[in-house]
Amino acid sequence: MFGRDESVPEESAADEPEAEIVEEPQPAKLPKPAKAPKAPKPAKAPRLGRRSKMDESTWEDLEDTLLGADFGPDVAEQLVDAMRVAVAKNGVSDSDDFVRLLRELLEERLSKFDTTLKLSERPAVILVVGVNGVGKTTTIGKLAKFISSAGRSVVVGAADTFRAAAVDQLATWAERAGVEVVRPQADGQDPASVAFQTVEFAKTNGTEIVIVDTAGRLQTKSGLMDELTKIRRVIEKQTPVSEVLLVLDATTGQNGLAQADAFLEHAGVTGLVLTKLDGSAKGGFVLAVQERTGIPVKLVGTGEGLGDLSGFSPVAFAAQLVD
Repeated sequence: MFGRDESVPEESAADEPEAEIVEEPQPAKLPKPAKAPKAPKPAKAPRLGRRSKMDESTWEDLEDTLLGADFGPDVAEQLVDAMRVAVAKNGVSDSDDFVRLLRELLEERLSKFDTTLKLSERPAVILVVGVNGVGKTTTIGKLAKFISSAGRSVVVGAADTFRAAAVDQLATWAERAGVEVVRPQADGQDPASVAFQTVEFAKTNGTEIVIVDTAGRLQTKSGLMDELTKIRRVIEKQTPVSEVLLVLDATTGQNGLAQADAFLEHAGVTGLVLTKLDGSAKGGFVLAVQERTGIPVKLVGTGEGLGDLSGFSPVAFAAQLVD
């Protein structure tokens, strides 16, 4: 957004982090995806440019840029205030130093949360939730490949029983990822019973990781949200749920806060997956989501390919938002 700083440490979106999962007896790291993500497009916001001094127009441009990256008015104001203090303290008058300070400020705030996938149970169950159209089923396929590439056995459960096409789509992704899939035994089967069957399959066959798909639902539909509570309750009669991952579209903006609040209440969300970062430098709203709910971003999707999923790096993410 503001132009590049050549002195920045060499970590970028092309240097993808290794997502970490906690297992016994010690943590293990998942491999990097084979394909590097595409460079994001800059947000539609004013650019700072090169200036010999910081004046009031600098702060106006900064606020506009932060709003253009979907940070929201409250967080944008906080960041502008923090930058005023940092600039005065460090005597900054150069735009490159200004960008560096902003990047460091974002990195610091984004780094306060644990991005580790905690999958020590056997089987470890991951429940994947989200609204319609965020790329949830696609994310499950990538996640299955992501985990199986580390040598862990995976089964996915097609608990989105409202759409036959959703079951077929998930089965296609499972086949591409080389993992097992548990389908509904009848049309319109209770999603909770499909989740139950998937866990039973894992226990019977010694499968290490269970990933359960769920139907996309608006956070305002109380009946559908209550269904998520039921699915989790049924699973937990068999084994603890290790992770509940909420999939958020990077371009969703401030509605992401409402989604996170609702899914946290009904499903006990433990982590966020940010999708569609390949075509956008937006996504600033996740800072507000993390700080308000305490839910960390754990994974990011950067394209349509099977390998386009990686662990979340505050350094790389801050660079995408600022550069």
